[in-house]
Amino acid sequence: MSITLRTHTPEDLPWIVSRHGALYTAEYSWGPRFEALVEQIATDFNTSHDPATERCWIAQDDTVPKSNSPSSAADVDASLGCIMLVRDPEAPKTAKLRLLLVEPRARGRGVGRALIQECIRFAREKGYERLVLWTQSILVGARRLYAAEGFKLVKEEVHEGFGVRLIGEFWELVL
Repeated sequence: MSITLRTHTPEDLPWIVSRHGALYTAEYSWGPRFEALVEQIATDFNTSHDPATERCWIAQDDTVPKSNSPSSAADVDASLGCIMLVRDPEAPKTAKLRLLLVEPRARGRGVGRALIQECIRFAREKGYERLVLWTQSILVGARRLYAAEGFKLVKEEVHEGFGVRLIGEFWELVL
């Protein structure tokens, strides 16, 4: 498996939404409210992001043959993960890491780490002072990656937003 990161195209957004919904339903029994949240985040990003200061990346397997048609099955099969960086509208020097996802077949191969590191690199390049994220305590693999990259857990709160009782966690990285 040879992995590259590329910026998203609008055709990637349905994949981001559907894969989040399918994986988190299968792995954690999260309900349709989670997929609706992901869809809202993706829609907001698509309609209003500033490409100079906000970005979405797709990790791809370069060993999967490319197709000539957009959004083909081969291109979807090549997609291994995604991540977004968006500016916090309430704190312009703060960016939010959003929608990290790594396909099960790519976990443990450095895809998540590469996506997070690219997000951090871009945030620094654009002059952000902080990078924040919201995750769940049961997402052990993602939490391990965030901690390894220097993020600190700053707050926890219990919620039932996705049909199950969860502990939401707020993490921060001072850049």
